Amino acid sequence: MTIALVINDKVEIPLSELVYTASRSSGPGGQHVNTSDTRIQVRWNAKESIALNDAERVLVLKMLASRLTEAGDLILASDSHRSQRRNREDVTQRLASLVREALIPPKPRKKTKPTRASREKRLDEKRRKSRAKKDRGKKYDGDD
Repeated sequence: MTIALVINDKVEIPLSELVYTASRSSGPGGQHVNTSDTRIQVRWNAKESIALNDAERVLVLKMLASRLTEAGDLILASDSHRSQRRNREDVTQRLASLVREALIPPKPRKKTKPTRASREKRLDEKRRKSRAKKDRGKKYDGDD
């Protein structure tokens, strides 16, 4: 059995940092599901993890900000399988995948200038709208 969850070649989360809990599942399984705790939830605190250095921690906290609790916990659950073991494997792989993607820094945006054609198109559109609004105020006098 492994003692750490491998994220990439630099980051490994110690399994001691992952807290698993089991609860009743609403997933597949019929009547059996009502009596067995097959839903697995994993909790990992990104703020206090020893697996990340400061730069990685900042990146993970920024990229996963919408999924973290105020305490910095990432909570994932799985109830797609009928067994605890398979749900545990599933939720662990999802955690690894999320953290792996969060560790990829976003590409910096390159500033670009609008093309001449796009500037002309914008100005033409402004002229057209201006003309349409100006024409709204004119009354029809019946002479055509």
